[in-house]
Amino acid sequence: MPLENFGSVLNFAEQLEKEDSAFYGILAGNPACAPNRALFESLAADAKKNIRIIERTRRENVTEMILEPIKDFTRESFCVACQGAETLNAAEAVETAKRLEDRAHRYYAEAAERIKALPEVARALKSLAKKRKAHMDQLAGI
Repeated sequence: MPLENFGSVLNFAEQLEKEDSAFYGILAGNPACAPNRALFESLAADAKKNIRIIERTRRENVTEMILEPIKDFTRESFCVACQGAETLNAAEAVETAKRLEDRAHRYYAEAAERIKALPEVARALKSLAKKRKAHMDQLAGI
């Protein structure tokens, strides 16, 4: 499905954050992931903060959202399955989290580039990409 405008880009970002927050919340409660519980709780909390950032960005830039079309940007390459969090072992959980963080980082970086005509929105998306990159570095240390 194409992401053709400001609203669809931010709606999809919000969807990603909600899915990631739920996934990390389940991992935090998974007994097999107990050694990384604090990290997964932190990632879930960050995803919830990111939702608020996305919502604020949408609210503050609503007047520009109709003006800027986006071409050749689709969701397909950013859809990652993350089912069964309650049954993953610790290693599988970390690998899945790495994939989710990489996916989100790529999405925010590409979205920022495609929506650069709206500098405030692009800046917010770049900030989210930077946060996800920091998460990737955290996960790489495990």
